[in-house]
Parts: sequence; C-alpha cells; structure tokens
Amino acid sequence: MDLGTAFDYAIERYPNKIALVQDHKVLTFQQLNEEVNRLAFSLQKLGIVKRDRVMALLKNRLETVCLFWAVQKLGAIFTPINLRLSPEDTQYCINDAEPKIVVYEKFSQRSVQCAKFNERPILISLDPDEGDLSYQELISRGIGDFSSFSHNDSDDIAVMLYTSGTTGVPKGVPRYHKNEYASTMAHIIQNRYEIFDSTLGAMPLYHTMGIRSLLSMCVLNGKYVLSPDFDVRKALALLAEEKITCLYMYPSMYLELLKDPRFSDFDLSSLQKIGYAGAPMSAALTKKCFEMLKPAHFINHYGSTEIYTFTTCSNLDKKPGCAGRPGIHQKIRLVPTDGSQASSSDTIIRPGEIGEITVQAESIEAFKGYWNRPDATRKAIRNHWYHTGDLGYFDEDGDLYVVGRVDEMVISAGENIAPTEVEEVLLQHPKVWEVVVMGEEDERWGQIVAAFIVPKDSSLTAQELDQFCKQHPKLSNFKRPRKYVFVNEIPKSPSGKTLRRELRKEHLTITEL
Repeated sequence: MDLGTAFDYAIERYPNKIALVQDHKVLTFQQLNEEVNRLAFSLQKLGIVKRDRVMALLKNRLETVCLFWAVQKLGAIFTPINLRLSPEDTQYCINDAEPKIVVYEKFSQRSVQCAKFNERPILISLDPDEGDLSYQELISRGIGDFSSFSHNDSDDIAVMLYTSGTTGVPKGVPRYHKNEYASTMAHIIQNRYEIFDSTLGAMPLYHTMGIRSLLSMCVLNGKYVLSPDFDVRKALALLAEEKITCLYMYPSMYLELLKDPRFSDFDLSSLQKIGYAGAPMSAALTKKCFEMLKPAHFINHYGSTEIYTFTTCSNLDKKPGCAGRPGIHQKIRLVPTDGSQASSSDTIIRPGEIGEITVQAESIEAFKGYWNRPDATRKAIRNHWYHTGDLGYFDEDGDLYVVGRVDEMVISAGENIAPTEVEEVLLQHPKVWEVVVMGEEDERWGQIVAAFIVPKDSSLTAQELDQFCKQHPKLSNFKRPRKYVFVNEIPKSPSGKTLRRELRKEHLTITEL
C-alpha cells in the first residue's frame, strides 16, 4: 500500500466526512482532494517527477497537508524540516536533500533567503510577494480533477525526515511507503483509534509523530484539526469546540495544558485516548494526566524517526514511566554497554541490569539507512540490529524501562547511576518544578551527580534537597547529588528533549555539598 492510494481510498469511502479544520475553515475529504489535485497538477508542470525531493519549511497548516498529499500522488518525496533550525542547519539540509522545490512561509523566510544553494531550487512562498511563485498561484493554475498520478511501489521513498539531534548536523531519514503505512497501522492499533476519531494536529509535520497523526486520521476518515501556532489556551478551546477524541503530544505539551489556570473552563469530555512520545514523562505528570483528563486509554510510545515503534506501555496507572513491551512489528534486546558482546545475539541481560536498547532493523517500520551518510548508518545498524544509544532495563514482568542515554550514564566511584532514577526522586519534592541530572567530572570519584533544578519556590535550598534525598527510601546514598544548580528553565529541543550542553552553560547558582 502506498500513501497516495490510501488517501484516494479514504476519499472514495467517505467523501463528505470532515477531513480538516483550521481557523473555522472546514474541508471534507472531497474538498481537500480538489485542492491537493490542483497543487499536484501545478507541481507536475514545474517538473516534479518520481523521487524528486519537495522540501517544506512550514508550520502545521492546510497548505502543509495539501503539499504532503500532492507530493505522494506524484511519487515524489515529502521532505519537511524544522522551520526553527538555524540558517546554517537549514542550508545544510537543503544542500543535503537537493530538493527541486522549497516551500516556505514568513516565519522561515530568513533561513531560505540566507541559504547558499549548491543547486538553486524553485522557491515557493505562502506570501504572494515572495519567492519565484506563490502557493496561491499554484492552486489557481491547477485542475481539481487532475488524475495523472504516478504509481508508487511500497519500496519507494515517501517521506524523508531530518533528525533533530542535539549534536552534529541533522541526518536525513528516508522512509518508504511500506514503513509509513505499517507504522500508521501500528499507531492506530496501539492507540486504539477508531473510524471517525478526531485529533489535534499539535505535533509538527516535520516530526514522525506529526506525520503519524495525519496519516491515522486519513486511514480512519477522521478529523484533523490544525492550529499553525501551538497556543495552550487555543488548544484547549479547539479540544472542546471540535469535541476531539484523541491526543498525541510531547510530555512538555501536556504539562503546559494541565497547568493552564483556565483548564477547568473547557469541556474535554470527548477526549478519550491520549498518548505521548519524544521524551520521558514523570510519574507526577502521568498521575496528573489521569486525574485531569480521565482518559479511557493512555499510552507511552517509545520509538524514533528511524524505526517508528520500539515499545509501548498502556498500563501507566500501575507503571508510570514504563516503556512496556515491543510493538506489533518489533523485537528488542539489551546489550552490554561496554561493547564486549554488543554484536552477539546470545547476550543475556538479566532483569534489573542496565544495557543499551537495540531494535531489530528488519522490521517493516524500520528505515534502511541515512541519506548520504553511510558512516552514520554503519554506526547505527550492526548485524541487523539498530543501536538506539538509549539505556534501559527489564523488570521482573519483562517490561522495559528507559533510564537515559549511553553517554549520559553517571559513573561515580565505579558505580553506574541512571539519571532518571535520581530525577524521579527529586521531582517528588514539593518545591521542585523540573529537574535534570547529569554527571560532572570529579578528580576523586571520576564523576559526581549534579542536579539542575527549576524550583517552584524560591526558598528552596541545596541543603533541603540533600536532606530529602538522604531520607528517601528509594535512593541509595551513593546516588544522591553532590551538586545542585538552580536554573530558570530547562532548555529543550523542538521535540522536547533536554539540551544538556546548553543547560551546563546557562546555570545561575551552583552549590556543591
């Protein structure tokens, strides 16, 4: 199954069902298809053919959705990038992907204009006074019943996403039609979505989570509700007004949603299924989601751009923070972090022991390698296993817990300390809002545990936190922080991941014990 065909099937099934809502503009599947056809016709006239890259530097908006589907119908490769990337990283991605067309808007205009192209693409702007052509010109020149589409094989590339790594240049991740379709079906099953469900398009469409939300609603003839700029109050209003049934977001977005002082003013009784991915969710926030959103189904989805699903957990009421069991297309294992047996399929990591999480790279959800980066592919995929760089352990039930990154493990006096274990304890202190734990070099111990704290109360002291850790029954004494750094905020990437290098530079006050 290719994505263009999946879209056509949805139109044939229920042409008059609502497909998309944005700023009170409502499009049925048939109406959406007409705009997609006009755009596809004009893109074809501009020379877009199978396997061409069409790059989007756009927010989540109607134009982005139409561009996605038009590209699928032409057999080209939808290549969205984070429009908040620096001009330097934007230029790198454009020259790496070599798109024939770049579509951008006012927000990303500077990055496009500053870029020095190896080969200049055609520039399409949403603003009528910018670029070589405007988006509206393409629509006005198109044909609504255009049907001269390319036939796509399941092994053709449908999408190329760029990973938002915290170090180094972004890496292109080509995703085949079969990857995207299988991942979408897994997403529907894992989240227990049903026909005619609806969701808020909160996750950016340059991210695998955003693509999954869009495709799920297509397959189910569901309603996809967009707001180009994610605003908590507007999101609450849309959830209530559109009676949205499903929500899939970063943990940080749930945190902002639930702490809004007017949260109780909105009727969210239609919201039944919620899920999160992209970053860990604390036990405290998990509990708050249950209490305030009252979901019938709540899932933690653990995966990546490269392989959509690793594991999922849907009993978070009993096991908050748990990553759970492998997805329906998946097999995982833990390998030693010292590399001594990393290539052996017979390696045994006993329950409770920490190892690197690896995922079978032959899954139908898995990519085959990075774009133009054979070196990075060889490092990531070894002996048919994808090395995530994440650390985890299995509990006695066989459920997976993710405890950090291989390069984030704190080793103090020869003891391995998982940052998340210390973070979960500190988050239980009533005066702590957010916390990140890292290792800091120490002449005597090799490393000491350093905790970066965003306090709820300015009266919080390092001595108070140290006493709390000493008395906590779940934290061994050697794991307690020896340094506290009080900060105003925790810097994060667009996908909600902590930017640890930046955090070290931005501390305000340091107290060492």
